[in-house]
Amino acid sequence: MKIGLMLPIGQWDEPTGRPLPFDHLRAMTIAAEEGGLDSVWVPDHVLFRRPDDDKTHGIHEAWTLLSALAAVTSSVQLGSLVLCVPFRNPAMTAKMAATFEEVSGGRLILGLGCGWHQPEFDAFGLPFDHRVGRFEEALEVIVPMLREGSATFKGRWHRADRADLVPAGPRPEGPPILIAGKQPRMLELVARHAQMWNAAWYGHPDEAHELRERLANLHAALAAAGRDPATLELTAGVFVAVADDPDAPENAIHGGTEEIADALAGYAALGMSHLMVHLWPRTPDAVMNLAAAVAIVRRTVPDVTDR
Repeated sequence: MKIGLMLPIGQWDEPTGRPLPFDHLRAMTIAAEEGGLDSVWVPDHVLFRRPDDDKTHGIHEAWTLLSALAAVTSSVQLGSLVLCVPFRNPAMTAKMAATFEEVSGGRLILGLGCGWHQPEFDAFGLPFDHRVGRFEEALEVIVPMLREGSATFKGRWHRADRADLVPAGPRPEGPPILIAGKQPRMLELVARHAQMWNAAWYGHPDEAHELRERLANLHAALAAAGRDPATLELTAGVFVAVADDPDAPENAIHGGTEEIADALAGYAALGMSHLMVHLWPRTPDAVMNLAAAVAIVRRTVPDVTDR
């Protein structure tokens, strides 16, 4: 099991009224790498508008930020949780992923999803209809380009004509593809295309009842596809508060270092091989506190390995 950090790229800095600056996010990322965490993740949105508030809440663009973080790190894995496929042409997404692989030395985990927040689609003039169908077609371009080096596809929404991936990235098989999904059609796509699956967001593993339900549905989808469950890596997003913070969710894992370590280790019993931690407070010092808990997990859980 690996444990990584979810960066708060949409968290607002109260003094400035803007999202946390890059310098702060870079410091958190470097703390994650120096503390021995396995990965750093970013979400992919362009804006937020709450149903009860028409005010626009901003967020940094995911791919640009990930690329910058690749240049200031050397070993930590970098992933999108998840990249909203409708925001970008699928062939260009594969091209960008191959270049990112080159820049990072093969450290990308390509998390993909179909999006869910309609206000950002409307604001940027992007179609919100048939999201799963569009996502399915996009995978018919992205996956063969990354795995085989070329894609030719003609569908209802997407097409590619000898979209050759030249140059390819440093890993012949391309980056691992992670798909987050819980409904039957998305789970079918997980079974067909993904190397990793994600479910989020949870607190203490004893209370992660929805995760258990999702796992049962996932295994049913894998069985229907005739796929060995051992070939799919299971991941989960969890909330952790290493200190009191009024913004931390009520269900976040709280407590001292050993208590947090014990809760994180509990996810191994559910078959999780990689955890993504949404952390409070949003500071480099908090990241180092998380790293101390991760070190305990590695000493106490037999199947937890260093990257």
